[in-house]
Amino acid sequence: MGTHRSRRRRRPALAAAVAAASVTLLAGAVVAPATALPGQEPGTVVATRDGRVRGTVHEDGTRTFYALPYAAPPVGELRWSAPEPAAAWPGTRDATAPGPACPQAQLPESVPSGEDCLHLNVTTPSRSAGSGPRPVLVWVHGGSFTSGRAAEFGARRMAERHGVVVVTVNYRLGALGLLSLPELAGSGTFGLADQQQALRWVRDNAAAFGGDPGRVTLFGESAGGVGVCAQLASPGAAGLFHRAVLQSGSCSTLSVSMVAGAQGLIVLPEPQRLLITAEDSREAGAQLAAAVGCERPTDAESLACLRELPAQTLVDAQAEGPAAPAYGTELLPVDPAEALRSGAFNRVPVITGHTRDEARLTGVVTEILVGPLTERRFAEQLDEVFGAQAGAVAARYPIADHGTPGLAWAALDTDRSFACPQLRDAGALAAHVPTYSYTFDDRTAPPYLPADFPYPPDFPMGASHAAELGYLFELDGRPDRLAPEQRELADTMTGYWTRFARTGEPNGHGRPRWPAFPGASQSLDTAPAGVGQVDAHQRHNCELWAEVD
Repeated sequence: MGTHRSRRRRRPALAAAVAAASVTLLAGAVVAPATALPGQEPGTVVATRDGRVRGTVHEDGTRTFYALPYAAPPVGELRWSAPEPAAAWPGTRDATAPGPACPQAQLPESVPSGEDCLHLNVTTPSRSAGSGPRPVLVWVHGGSFTSGRAAEFGARRMAERHGVVVVTVNYRLGALGLLSLPELAGSGTFGLADQQQALRWVRDNAAAFGGDPGRVTLFGESAGGVGVCAQLASPGAAGLFHRAVLQSGSCSTLSVSMVAGAQGLIVLPEPQRLLITAEDSREAGAQLAAAVGCERPTDAESLACLRELPAQTLVDAQAEGPAAPAYGTELLPVDPAEALRSGAFNRVPVITGHTRDEARLTGVVTEILVGPLTERRFAEQLDEVFGAQAGAVAARYPIADHGTPGLAWAALDTDRSFACPQLRDAGALAAHVPTYSYTFDDRTAPPYLPADFPYPPDFPMGASHAAELGYLFELDGRPDRLAPEQRELADTMTGYWTRFARTGEPNGHGRPRWPAFPGASQSLDTAPAGVGQVDAHQRHNCELWAEVD
């Protein structure tokens, strides 16, 4: 295995507090149906290249085909191998119910999981929703590269209202998707390789579902947005998609600096990327092997040991392993952020944006788990994180302007970790391809966390991380909580997204004009000002963050 530094890596993803420390708070909030949903009847058969599949016809005429395998099960010798094509099947495959989620921590008992999870779901509009090949949108879910599942995201409204085909994808997560060893081909990038294999499946099968393989939009949120940005930089993804949408995640996104851990509050003084070097990934892979008792004299012996372990053992220990995809690898030869700056990326039109109050999601979970941030601790954290620059940061984020120390720190983390890195990448992209920047500004949005979550009364969620997802999708297991004016904004947003998928630019059909970047970002809001433009660079103090380490 070789030597490695003994320092323990902190998991750098936004959802460290949500997907790890607070997972017990969220467990059971979203439930995948085990059978076809009530009131829906099986129907409609499509011939894919691997065999015939029977999907579900919904009441509105839309069709969903669940759990279509796009790769062979990554088990046995295929665990930590590049994805291989799925085997063909005889007869007609039942595709009327979601398949298992990929292994991850503390899923509700009602949600099946397993390593045979490399499936995707396809939703198509009713036959009355226009004719001709339709744009295809391929969704990459978020979850810190350690959690999440395709079946959570229903796309019937988007498909039917806008006449598009929507594909949602599972991919390997955590230790099973990110393991890195010096002699292991594909190290640190197995989950990204799965995404590329799914795109190959879409290329080969889109037409069977009425989709246009020449108009494929790859879109994702949080870790999914980071994954989409990584695919922009990956030579292996060239030609597999023709537009990209990055929501609350980009090549330069940082971890938040304050999360709740098992031992209490964790403050990360050093900014951490959501994409890491191959060296750091190999170091963390060695730590994972040691943690599960598989440290051996050679990589081959370690890998053989690791492949014998139950998936749950690896999931339980994955905090010791790589926390993000690795660059300096075959799939990602260079740092994706540098690829954007140099122009050495897959040049397709891009939409990229963030929510106005991203870090309030981790902020509220942190307050629930370890208590409210005090003014004294706020000042101490400024010194811990920013040192000599603490005064300059404090001057831009006075507690009085935000109401509480926790909300002030959430504003700081929103700007430093999400908004300004995303805007910086937007500028790099705009130098080479048509680029459209947005901010999701609806501070009355129903938060991503469930309605019965124990929200502190003095910590409003605002437009927090993932709050826009309910405007684009039907979130499985959750009621539609949008008010009429929010439904109107949802129609505007899905209109922008699908028009972009159709033509490469979001404008048309009477929606407020969205100018290309550089310049103002499109503000997506239900406030009296509605949809328009905002100077997000100024709002999020990006001039400051260009100077602060």
